[in-house]
Amino acid sequence: LVVLLRVCYGSVSSVANQLKIFLFAGCCTTSRFRILKFTRMKMDSIEDNIRLLLQGKCLEETQEFCDFTLEDQNELTESTGNVPTTPTPFTPTLKDNVCYIVAAVLINDEGEVLMIQEAKRSCAGQWYLPAGRLEPGESIVDATQREVLEETGLEVDITTLLMVECASGSWFRFVVTGNVTGGNLKTPAKADSESLQAMWVANIDELSLRGTDIFSLVQRARQHSSTDRALWHAPLLPLSKPATKMMIKLLIAIRKKSNNRMCILISDKTASHLPSTEINPARSLHYTLKKYMTEIFGSELPPHRPQGVLSTELLSSLEPGAHDGFVLTILIPVKKPLEEVTIIDKYSWVELSKALGTELLQKLDKNMIVPLNVIR
Repeated sequence: LVVLLRVCYGSVSSVANQLKIFLFAGCCTTSRFRILKFTRMKMDSIEDNIRLLLQGKCLEETQEFCDFTLEDQNELTESTGNVPTTPTPFTPTLKDNVCYIVAAVLINDEGEVLMIQEAKRSCAGQWYLPAGRLEPGESIVDATQREVLEETGLEVDITTLLMVECASGSWFRFVVTGNVTGGNLKTPAKADSESLQAMWVANIDELSLRGTDIFSLVQRARQHSSTDRALWHAPLLPLSKPATKMMIKLLIAIRKKSNNRMCILISDKTASHLPSTEINPARSLHYTLKKYMTEIFGSELPPHRPQGVLSTELLSSLEPGAHDGFVLTILIPVKKPLEEVTIIDKYSWVELSKALGTELLQKLDKNMIVPLNVIR
């Protein structure tokens, strides 16, 4: 190379200068390739996590992220001259300040639903779905299997979540379905404090019901049981994973008008991750979501709505409050194109591959995601 340069450039000093240029260019090229490789690796990691979410699995993250804590929410409330209603820090604790209910809607081959006759004094003799509170140390599946066995005498295999419901920010009901695998149906002769009896019922309208809130649950379970499963979301089991706070992660999706590709929003406050907020236990879930979306997009919110639940992570602790929280990851499609939506600093859009974008779009079809029902 030196001989060639001397032929081309003559003097030793000229050769040295050209060598410096070549060496500098080589370093820049190497650095640029390293940056591109890192960016590609980072993008692959983001897309891998989105695929996991679409399959109902846990994200592969090395730490817990929370972009909008209760402390942040209280500071925002105080800045408007109002007094916060939620003390911080807030530690969710079963049987104290949070209540998680499990309910099973089981349909047999004849389209009948499994019902139980209540034994509790407040509603003795009335009928309801097998349901009850999640106990310390239980997952959603554990609690449901226990409640069904105690109240109906039957053993069940839980196959999927059907719905997640919430009232305020401290009461949540996880509705599941599944298949009977064993046991014996409870008769009046085996009545106890859990229930008086259990029965397969074709028409629940003929019963004296404890509450009419179960009508929509039974209807959804019957539709899920009787129609082609290809027209429904894949089985989505709640994940047995501990969490110290009640959290929502947001998969905010938008279409890019220029190339018709799907993009998702990423928080860059620390390491890149999905936007996340702590749930305010004293307010409606809609309230928390609106406050956080305003933090992201400003007061002029683009048209959007929660589409449903992509994953649920919950495993309560034996020690009160050690990890009695949970994480819901929900899909929120934005109805305006990306080019017409403004976001604040520390958030950015990431364009997905065409294949992954198509997979994400399928979640927007009817019955392709577990619904989130905010009661109040």
